[in-house]
Amino acid sequence: MAALPARVLFGAAYYHEYQPYERPEDRLKTDLDLMAAAHFTVIRVGESVWSTWEPENGRFELDWLQPVLDGAHERGISVVLGTPTYAVPPWLARQYPEVTGERRTGERIGWGARQEVDFTHPAFRFHAERIIRRIVARYADHPAVIGFQVDNEPGLELFHNHGVFQRFVDHLREKYGDVEALNREWGLVYWSHRLSTWADLWTPDGNAQPQYDVAWREFQARQVTEFIGWQADIVREYARPGQYVTTCISYTRAAVEDDELTDRLDIASGNPYYDMQDGLLLPDPTPESHEQIWKTTGVWALYQTADWMFSSRQEPFLVTETNAGSIGEPWHNRPAYDGQWRQAAWALVARGARMIEYWHWHTLHFGAETYWGGILPHTGRPGRTYAELARLGAEFEAAGPLVAGLEPDADITLVYSTPSKWLMQKYPPLAKPDGGPDPAAYHRILDPFYRGAFDTGRQVRIVHARQLHDPRGEREGLSPEEAVSRHPVLVVPAFYVAADSTLDWLGAYAAAGGHLVLGPRTGYADHEARARTEPAPGRLAEAAGVTYDEFSNLVRDVPVRAVPDGPLRLPENATATRWADGLTVTDADVLVTYDHPHFGRWPAVTTRRHGEGRITYVGTVPGRDLAQALATWLAPSARTPWQDLPASVTATTGTSTDRRRVHVLHNWSWEPATVHAPLDLTDVLDGSHIPAGSALELGAWDVRVFVTEKEGQC
Repeated sequence: MAALPARVLFGAAYYHEYQPYERPEDRLKTDLDLMAAAHFTVIRVGESVWSTWEPENGRFELDWLQPVLDGAHERGISVVLGTPTYAVPPWLARQYPEVTGERRTGERIGWGARQEVDFTHPAFRFHAERIIRRIVARYADHPAVIGFQVDNEPGLELFHNHGVFQRFVDHLREKYGDVEALNREWGLVYWSHRLSTWADLWTPDGNAQPQYDVAWREFQARQVTEFIGWQADIVREYARPGQYVTTCISYTRAAVEDDELTDRLDIASGNPYYDMQDGLLLPDPTPESHEQIWKTTGVWALYQTADWMFSSRQEPFLVTETNAGSIGEPWHNRPAYDGQWRQAAWALVARGARMIEYWHWHTLHFGAETYWGGILPHTGRPGRTYAELARLGAEFEAAGPLVAGLEPDADITLVYSTPSKWLMQKYPPLAKPDGGPDPAAYHRILDPFYRGAFDTGRQVRIVHARQLHDPRGEREGLSPEEAVSRHPVLVVPAFYVAADSTLDWLGAYAAAGGHLVLGPRTGYADHEARARTEPAPGRLAEAAGVTYDEFSNLVRDVPVRAVPDGPLRLPENATATRWADGLTVTDADVLVTYDHPHFGRWPAVTTRRHGEGRITYVGTVPGRDLAQALATWLAPSARTPWQDLPASVTATTGTSTDRRRVHVLHNWSWEPATVHAPLDLTDVLDGSHIPAGSALELGAWDVRVFVTEKEGQC
């Protein structure tokens, strides 16, 4: 893990160069003094203004940042220095039009936004390397600089430029050897797509072959990984010992494979944006049909984003951007209710965040993000947002090293497959209500399992499939026995693109004592996204004790019932949604059945002992009540000692670096709530001692943070 200060870093992106004031030097002092008063410990600078660093080709202006760094250092504020490669200056676009990116072959992206450039092009790389070296060489030794952010939210575009496509062909040639191997592996006999030479390979614009699409998406993600790693290697030539290198990830970007990307970095960083106001209300009013995109809605989705960031390296992470005020377009003006900034920040810290950095310090007076709110409003005068965040900064200062780098607890582990998500974006197994394809299908299947666990107070760890077992052999995974110890319950829905060796590993995990939970579409296809010839769920069918060859979309929810005297208890309104596998039991116990004249012939959920462990098959996308019942059965004893909480209250637990136990309680509601301490606690923020059994009051939109007084206590 990267070397970082002992406490949670707290601050914002700061763009002094964007200030419209007549005397910017006076404004700089005002800003930095306000930051210090709000307990800031970090700012991010420099990543958005290549044309300021290099106004003309080869003419560099590097000194303008010096007063910002000097002023920050004088006030004890650290700096993360960005490389400006995601926002290309107009002179580069004008003098080298060949670097323009193409969204479709021959269709150039118009200039005037950002990330319009083919970052693989040699002309771009020449100029990018030159500006990176100039900036980093100039400021790497400044005592305020603790780390570097290379680029910004990479992976926005899938580039179809000629050079990119030719490298893709070269990549396929290296991987498959000859066109006959590619014809065979991709099934190109279909629709007369057999290649006679590599020159026959068509560009991806009109492609309809699933195998091609998965390969193309993987190749695009590897271009992003290579580009970010290339920048990181340049920066490391200048970085001092202890300075880290990262990039800020927008996790839903088309060309991002976060577990691969962060292998080239020192720490994972991400930008969790979320709906404020009633978007953070519990009980959660968000309908299950709501699509989670670059920003999330619902407390469970905020937690899932944090767990996704932790999953990138299975380590604590940095929050490089998150809500300061209203986010999004000018017609989305929903700043937080009082207390919600604290709530979201403490939720992220409880799940492993080592830095909370807001985008951004002052609300911009020009540009596309004029109404994307900063900590200061357009007036530049401190208001409600500043006051709320100053309180939060004081809390992080009081908490000190205790909450920096928490390892969050997990009762259930959810396995994530980026290639399966890519495939389902192009060929989704689910439809929208209007009958059209639903490109969010992967998360429509995966998310209910996470949300069901969250709703029952279970905590979730997300792990990428290749972190468990990499069929390519490019990374060291876990043995099945190690995985049982770390992840006693593995939930694996929608793992469609799955290699034989990975399915065998999952079977061995269950045999070694783990509880393996399979969901819809898991194991149906192989590593090339080819439907398997053996009965589903493929190589796990015998171990699971079920097979199926028929499946159906569900156009409306179907009631489900637990079998009498079975281990699973369901409420009357439990349902199956979206999907039903026609399971045939060969050697398994039925837990749940459909209450339906047609689908009732098949079980909805089965389970079977396998070796020292168990395999449970969930043949549907569980509705909220079914998902909650499954989570309760899978993890009957949650790690947290907080039980029977009010519906608006969550308890998040984790272990500090000194092995003490930290408890973060939230009340996501306007109504105050009372809970009782399950054990002796110390309030982290005021130092008070709280005996077991004491009543704990949480106000509206409140957070309280506790630590157990003895090491080893829950």
